Amino acid sequence: MKRFQVKNRNSNTITSTREDATNRRFGKIDQLISVLTFGFGGTKPVIAVLRLDGVIGKVGAMKSGLTLCSLNKLIEKMFKTERLKAVCLAINSPGGSPVQSELIASRIIELAKEKDIPVYSFIEDVAASGGYWLACAGDKIFANRSSIVGSIGVIAAGFGFHEAIEKLGIERRVYTQGKTKSVLDPFQPEKESDVKIIKKIQKDIHDHFIDTVKERRGGKLTQTDEIIFNGEFWSGQTALDYGLVDGIDSLYSFIQEKFGDEVKIEYIEQKQSWFKKRFGVSLQSKEFTDNLASSLIESAEKKLIQSKFDIF
Repeated sequence: MKRFQVKNRNSNTITSTREDATNRRFGKIDQLISVLTFGFGGTKPVIAVLRLDGVIGKVGAMKSGLTLCSLNKLIEKMFKTERLKAVCLAINSPGGSPVQSELIASRIIELAKEKDIPVYSFIEDVAASGGYWLACAGDKIFANRSSIVGSIGVIAAGFGFHEAIEKLGIERRVYTQGKTKSVLDPFQPEKESDVKIIKKIQKDIHDHFIDTVKERRGGKLTQTDEIIFNGEFWSGQTALDYGLVDGIDSLYSFIQEKFGDEVKIEYIEQKQSWFKKRFGVSLQSKEFTDNLASSLIESAEKKLIQSKFDIF
């Protein structure tokens, strides 16, 4: 009888041991699944953040500005992000090329409509001129109270050297086909006909800029065209009063308040080589190698030609 009782206790012990081992095994599997889920981001919705920082357009050999060519792959990658819930644009730009401003903003708007994804723009230090054009890609725009916002206008600037070269005994020789081919030549006296040409181009670009702002801001603007579109810029607080932005907020506080902790922030960034990270240039950059091969005279001539079309 005693031997039977001992056997029964052993049997219970074996059964209990097996159950403990099974529980531990399932516990480890649960832990593994939890780790894998966490490692791959789980099923949390994603907020994509794209920085638009710097001058818009071609800057120079050593540094590239914001262009559609340099950003398009990032923009497309951003809208292909799995579980994408919203896009946030962190903007810090004084402006630049009106063409590149429109191309970048239009591409973002186009893909946002195609994917049905809301876009929010956050102005940091400045979104002036073309920088504000980029901000208009957002369905809503937010700024800091001290941000610089606006400058909805067009400017072209240059110098006149005709008197300087006369004093140096230098004669300027220009041969053209087409009476306005040498328009805005800085080594010749300014012509009224040249000024009319540049003013006409500026008005066309300004009108286009105004149309874009009115279309994107809808009925939110609270001031007259003479105030909003005269080229002036304001603080973020005044921009809010004028309807140029929708609120005073920052990117991270907005995400926290609107989406809480149940989202994952993914930064959309360009991969850079070690050399470019270290020195800020790329050995494969065509612009960089071309400029190394160019003489000072050729570079000056290119700059002279390009300056006629650098309208900001």
